Amino acid sequence: MKKLNEKEEQIMQIIWRMGKAFVREIMEELNEPQVPVTTVSSLVRKLESEGWLDHESFGKTHRYYPLISMEDYRKASMSSMKEHYFAGSTTQLLSYFLREEKTDLSEIERLLEEIKKAESK
Repeated sequence: MKKLNEKEEQIMQIIWRMGKAFVREIMEELNEPQVPVTTVSSLVRKLESEGWLDHESFGKTHRYYPLISMEDYRKASMSSMKEHYFAGSTTQLLSYFLREEKTDLSEIERLLEEIKKAESK
């Protein structure tokens, strides 16, 4: 799965959160002032041509919806990160985040519970 650039991912995050969105709605959700409608429209059309989005037509207007779920993208992104930065090691990946993010003990305990649940399945 192709990695999205920052702007593409920002647009996908908005559409994943909203479920469906018109370009104007996407523009309202963007945190950057004065993003031209043509820029957002171009990015949305590019995402559609690459298979990330599809649309419903309402006259000359389109409402876009995701074809790829946020969960599928998250899995692919995390898998790629693990392979490229941590030699495929889940232990190295988790150790890095535990160290760098100053994770508190209660979060580590919750993580251990999740691991135990996953192992028992």
